[in-house]
Amino acid sequence: MTKTLASGRPIHLMHTTVALDAIRASGHLYASTGCLAAALYCAPLTPEPAGLRPHNLGTYLLETKKHTRTLVFEITPDTPVPPKGIDYLRLGAIHLRTYLTHRSFLTGPEDTQLRRAVLDRLRAAAPFLDAILANAAGKPTPDAEFIDRLAATVPAFPFLGYLYFEVLSEYLMLNSTTPETRAYAQLGEMNNRLYKQLAFSAVEGMDQLFDLSRFNPGHERLLQLVGQIEARLTAGVACSTRRRLSHLFANVALAPGQDAASFTFRDADFDALAATAPHLLGQLIFREMRTIDRYPQLYLAFEQAKALEAWDYWNTEGIPTPFNGTIPKGEIGINPAYPCACYQVWVAETCERGLLHPVERLHVTFLPRLAELSMTAMRRDQAGRAAGHLPTDQPRALP
Repeated sequence: MTKTLASGRPIHLMHTTVALDAIRASGHLYASTGCLAAALYCAPLTPEPAGLRPHNLGTYLLETKKHTRTLVFEITPDTPVPPKGIDYLRLGAIHLRTYLTHRSFLTGPEDTQLRRAVLDRLRAAAPFLDAILANAAGKPTPDAEFIDRLAATVPAFPFLGYLYFEVLSEYLMLNSTTPETRAYAQLGEMNNRLYKQLAFSAVEGMDQLFDLSRFNPGHERLLQLVGQIEARLTAGVACSTRRRLSHLFANVALAPGQDAASFTFRDADFDALAATAPHLLGQLIFREMRTIDRYPQLYLAFEQAKALEAWDYWNTEGIPTPFNGTIPKGEIGINPAYPCACYQVWVAETCERGLLHPVERLHVTFLPRLAELSMTAMRRDQAGRAAGHLPTDQPRALP
């Protein structure tokens, strides 16, 4: 994927949608929020003599999203694209900046509620968060104890569920040696089915709403889940998870100059954390914001601001196709604001060999605007709240 980007040649991507009729009628394409920040979510395609071969992530989407239609894009960049990825785990400073800049959109009680909820979560999780930093600084917790405490803390501190899942995804994709994984490796692809199986087995209903705030297997359950995927990987998973998650947390939570060995989250103060742990504070604000009753009205005010910042960076860097760089597993998007690339769009059909074939040219335009919340994967539930991000009980102190 990165070789294709850096070559300067046309880039072929696929996207699944339930909104083909609306796209035809309006002639417009929008991006949405998610792990690609503000890009249209796609998977890579490789041109072959018999058709366009999907990346294994794309094949998975075609198999599991039977109710969708598939679009194919050919993007011809003006220059080779820098292979710079997005790490959504490191977007906390942008979340914090957006909140501080647009705080006036909240009522006084909403702002008070938001800040109180963030601090309550931090204080409830502080003992374990400090233990994570101690592990990062070379003072290890026993592996099984660490995993069990991690699992117990996720409900009060959902961001840890995202870190936990991404660390395990790395572990599986980098260490798997199954024939399927080897076959994908020969094509230059990570095996996405490993972490899909992990998530769906770990959390009931994850295949309907991919919500990592609910991902929290304890030590014994973790060994069982990994054993079901590839038995030889169980021996090292707990130690690897403890070490990698501790290092990753210290990097994505604290300010660059902050010493992890001397830092504590106990008695956390909001304004002090904005200076010492802005990335973690921003992640907490981002997720807590979704539980505010007026979030549907606030969605574009806050998310569009972050999108503009992302689009400006990508345009400045010459990036029409940003990709998820937590680990490059095939999640790649289209920057709808990029001014210097040529786009062609088709509706595509899949043949019996699993290859995509363009069948209808669409005359559409990318707009630098986010899709409405109701059209995104963060769509509302019947109560009007963001699906998968409902308020939990008041966080309690954790061990």
